[in-house]
Amino acid sequence: MGWYERRARPRRALATSLAGTLVAVGLAAFPATPAAAAVPTGFGDTVAISGLSSPTAAAFAPDGRVFVAEKSGIVKVFDSLADPSATVFADLRTQTQDFWDRGLLGLAVDPQFPQRPYVYVSYTYDAEPGGSPPRWGDECPSPPGATDEGCVVTGRVSQLTMGSGGTATAEQPLLTGWCQQYPSHSIGTVTFGPDGALYVGGGDGASFNFADYGQVGNPCGDPPEPAGTGLSPPDAEGGALRSQSPNRPAGQPVVLNGAILRIDPDTGAGLPGNPFASSGDANERRIIAYGMRNQFRFGFRPGTSEIWSGDVGWNAWEEINRITDAGDAVAENFGWPCYEGDERQPGYDGANLNRCESLYAGAGQDEPYFAYRHNSEVVPGDGCATDGSSVAGIAFESGSDYPAAYDGALFFADSSRGCIWAMQTESGQPSPSRIVPFVTGADVPVQVLTGPGGDLFYVALGAGQLRRVSYHSGNRPPSAVATATPSSGPAPLTVQFDGTGSSDPDQGDGLSYAWDLNGDGSYDDAAGPTASRTYVEVAQVNVGLRVTDSDGATDTATVPVTVGSPPGQDPVPVIDEPTGELNWRVGQTVPFSGRAVDQQDGTLPASALSWRLAIRHCQEGGGCHTHNVRDFDGVSAGEFVAPDHGYPSHLRLTLTATDSDGNTGSSTLELYPRTVELTFTSSPSGAALTAAGAEQQAPFTRTVIVGSNNSISAASPQRLGWLDLKYAFSSWSDGGARTHNITAPAEHTEYRATYRLCWFLNPC
Repeated sequence: MGWYERRARPRRALATSLAGTLVAVGLAAFPATPAAAAVPTGFGDTVAISGLSSPTAAAFAPDGRVFVAEKSGIVKVFDSLADPSATVFADLRTQTQDFWDRGLLGLAVDPQFPQRPYVYVSYTYDAEPGGSPPRWGDECPSPPGATDEGCVVTGRVSQLTMGSGGTATAEQPLLTGWCQQYPSHSIGTVTFGPDGALYVGGGDGASFNFADYGQVGNPCGDPPEPAGTGLSPPDAEGGALRSQSPNRPAGQPVVLNGAILRIDPDTGAGLPGNPFASSGDANERRIIAYGMRNQFRFGFRPGTSEIWSGDVGWNAWEEINRITDAGDAVAENFGWPCYEGDERQPGYDGANLNRCESLYAGAGQDEPYFAYRHNSEVVPGDGCATDGSSVAGIAFESGSDYPAAYDGALFFADSSRGCIWAMQTESGQPSPSRIVPFVTGADVPVQVLTGPGGDLFYVALGAGQLRRVSYHSGNRPPSAVATATPSSGPAPLTVQFDGTGSSDPDQGDGLSYAWDLNGDGSYDDAAGPTASRTYVEVAQVNVGLRVTDSDGATDTATVPVTVGSPPGQDPVPVIDEPTGELNWRVGQTVPFSGRAVDQQDGTLPASALSWRLAIRHCQEGGGCHTHNVRDFDGVSAGEFVAPDHGYPSHLRLTLTATDSDGNTGSSTLELYPRTVELTFTSSPSGAALTAAGAEQQAPFTRTVIVGSNNSISAASPQRLGWLDLKYAFSSWSDGGARTHNITAPAEHTEYRATYRLCWFLNPC
């Protein structure tokens, strides 16, 4: 920090017109049990494509085809939005690591498709730098431990070529890089700009638990030390500081983390006109903007060369950043990790890192266009949860039939809050003072995009759907509701279907009904508000009802029917171990075992069992969201190592059993950690100390999970006492450096930072 006075940096009011109700988030996450989605009056939120498995991205081709990426590494293609069944376009699962926030996350179609028969993907490449996949599979064993030393992987952007059969026949890797130590902030958006260039983003790959500058082994080989040697302030260039690599000293390599790239879609090379086009470093030639933590989603404002990017924050702020001209010679630097929002990030500020000190001294960073604070509403009374935050979608209104108030609006989503907002324009620009809720209660929206008719579409990862938001200025579509009685039972099974609960919001509109009773996607099995069918074969059938109003508007509903087991006789799984009495610590090996019994099949084999381990990250005062960690399929027993995560959080272990008829039953166990209070004091009292990235005036106490990794630092110099005298750091009571990491002990511990008075015979 140079000469540190511990006085507040003048802070620009971020969207002060919102009266301070701004928000920011953490990593992409899965919220608990979202409410039904709601949209403004006159709009409808309907399913465009369903039956997807953890979809992460979608792209509309010029010829009407719809491509969808699934997190596991599958790319599916539909002939159109009316096509009920997908074709697997490409299977990249072997080389994709589907683990925590890693996976197949970005998708784009060539603007000249199918003349140029290319589809572009970005995914977590399950290989270490210079290595080959699969390195880890869809897991991270311990050691090295997902949040301990980390399972190192990279990122990849590839061009997939569509063959004559309509599926991918070749993968051409364009770019491999983005060394990632920890399981979040992986690869992200891949999209085309109006100039025909391919634009790509990827996160910092650093820890979300502590201020990470490469101190844990430095497996990515960031300067100034070789791989395997942990880095130390002030000259460390690793961890989150990879996002600032274009500012490294001459001769040190530039990396792609935390940057937006502009590349040739056929070669992956940086394009002429890029800010660093004359650099001798190939990575630097690709970069047009940097200093971001996890710019998971970004997009172009129609009719311009502007990029608008959402950047997922850490402890305080979520950002929306604006690049005014993607093709100019200016490389924007949005300041991460030295800044979060427009404020210094205390964890990295307190470490006195050279890379941050240069920014604090006036090297400059670009402030966000808009930011919202964690645990606060984006819009007062918007009805969106504030127990987590993760900005996860950026798109603009263009060519829709939405009301004039939405003309040119910026839509942005938060996957943790389950909401999409519209930032409406004022004087031709999206205005932070004109933000309105647009979709609330969405099920993990991880992408927003415009599609046919200019409507807004969004990918609902939690629901396994691509959804469409349409406006109906005249006729409004009906709402389909279907029930089945009984919905399950042994064969032969006669089921009565009832669609009389369907309705139309327009008075006087009549409804017609069409049923798909065999689940083949064609609504040609019965007409009328009710129907009946006898099923003679054991099966799981998704019966569909399509209702159509007098003006031709439609809606569909699906009701599952299970043929083969008596009603209510799903298999019953039992978790034998662990028990709810377990209080785990980070790094503890936890064995698990379970079984399941089915009335028809008896005791089920291990192959019928599957387990899911998840972290429930909660906020003080209540409210949690979920991060899926790992699945264990086809086993009755195993073990896992308790991962590290910020407190308050706990583990959730779910056992699911599936019988021979496809019926499932689940049992869930909440596992809470063992915690400890750490007290931070200073001598003299009142020093500003930082623990786990948050600054506070000593003395203070933090509750953390036993065994967790926490970064601490003592700002120096700073002015203390009523005389406002300058003091310099002298020592920590545990003997650690001014900035260092601690492993939370099992018992209450005090960490005291001692300072010495600065004067002319003993200067700072």
